[in-house]
Amino acid sequence: MSREFARRPGSPETWIRASEATRPFSARLTIDVTPELRGRIKIVAFRQGVTVADLLRDLLARHFADETGEAP
Repeated sequence: MSREFARRPGSPETWIRASEATRPFSARLTIDVTPELRGRIKIVAFRQGVTVADLLRDLLARHFADETGEAP
């Protein structure tokens, strides 16, 4: 049995949300988490009305604030 995998669009601009495209630069970060942790993260994001990516960006920005204590 042959399986065909879905392909990403050719240009990153076509698969980055419009609101994210206004940012000057972004880099992709991949981490491995347990399915249980992933589920908890998704539930918290849903309850806050944000995407998982936005929730984690905010969390990382607050944790890794610059020397002045300001999150970017």
